[in-house]
Amino acid sequence: MSFDKILNIDVQNFINVNLKQSINEIAFKKNPFPDIDYKYLLNQIEAKSKSEKKLPTWFGTKNIIYPPKISIEQTSSELTAAFKSQWVEGETLVDLTGGLGVDSYYFSHTMNRVVHCEHNPELSAIAQHNFNQLKKENITCITSDGLEWLQKNNQHIDWLYIDPSRRNETKGKVFLLADCEPNIPYFLADYWNFTHHILIKTAPLLDITAALRELEFVKNVVVVAVNNEVKELLFILENGWTGPITIHAVAIHSLEDKHHYSYTRGSNPSIQLSLPQAYLYEPNAALLKSGGQDHLADEKQLTKLHPHTHLYTSNACIEFPGRRFKIVAQADYSKETLKEISGRKYNIATRNFPETVETIRKKAKLKDGGDDYLFFVTLNDQRKVILFTKKV
Repeated sequence: MSFDKILNIDVQNFINVNLKQSINEIAFKKNPFPDIDYKYLLNQIEAKSKSEKKLPTWFGTKNIIYPPKISIEQTSSELTAAFKSQWVEGETLVDLTGGLGVDSYYFSHTMNRVVHCEHNPELSAIAQHNFNQLKKENITCITSDGLEWLQKNNQHIDWLYIDPSRRNETKGKVFLLADCEPNIPYFLADYWNFTHHILIKTAPLLDITAALRELEFVKNVVVVAVNNEVKELLFILENGWTGPITIHAVAIHSLEDKHHYSYTRGSNPSIQLSLPQAYLYEPNAALLKSGGQDHLADEKQLTKLHPHTHLYTSNACIEFPGRRFKIVAQADYSKETLKEISGRKYNIATRNFPETVETIRKKAKLKDGGDDYLFFVTLNDQRKVILFTKKV
């Protein structure tokens, strides 16, 4: 596949000059390059613009070709791809769902050889071109179904990497691995013919417990959050593994700034319950998704407000992976209390509470923002209260 027209220096200059412009405005202008499909050209502008923060290496490299913008939105960020690469090492990794190739690129830093399998010819060609521009010589691009390529070559490799996509007909937010393409549970026995290690990346909406029922030989589960938003789940399988499963909660701010907490699945923390004390602790998103919040609180000797209120408290202020607050006051949730705070400015959160933030704001006519934080919570004695706090 030739990219000569789009790589013309004048075309590339046009793309770079318009990166900050509105695509809708550019679309209404005359196409300055009649021999190039205008929609294709506009996509290069929009996709490159979306890559600036998510894929800075691609953005900063000359003559990169961009796929449809949906591929940019769905691909791993460089930050999460670099983190994933730390979990694999050895001679050869086969990426069965190559896509744009961001994960393959970073796996090639820790593996001697990476095979990028992508059945879409255009996307495969784009990935190969970009790897050349990025001067990555240990990645081989194969335009083929990954499993078919494995069966044809019949090689034993160190790692398989799979990033399944949800099928279009799957409705709702809840989904299973069997609802994805490829159907990993169905093909798992075939995969084990070629490797002893499999790394699976999934969307954060996947239920961890449900996924563990679908899989076998899971050794590690890693919840990856960036700036307190869970971005992906990793399932690390080792053929024949019968030991305990370790759950990891990783909160990333940068490659140098991350918090990593792990616990053994099935262990039972002896968390204690209590009324609010001097300080309040809200676990970060990775910890909550991992289910490890009670384990960590137990280790740090924090107490919990309610079995289903994932907020913790102590009389001394300690380090904690999440947000910390000083409790300055407490009041029962009532019409009288709402009337007293009506019209003021607060940041609001609810935990194990029957009403939503929106409903509370409307009732009390509260403004958003400021330095004060209100937590509407249910305590262990079943009282509904408001905790008035300031961030530490």
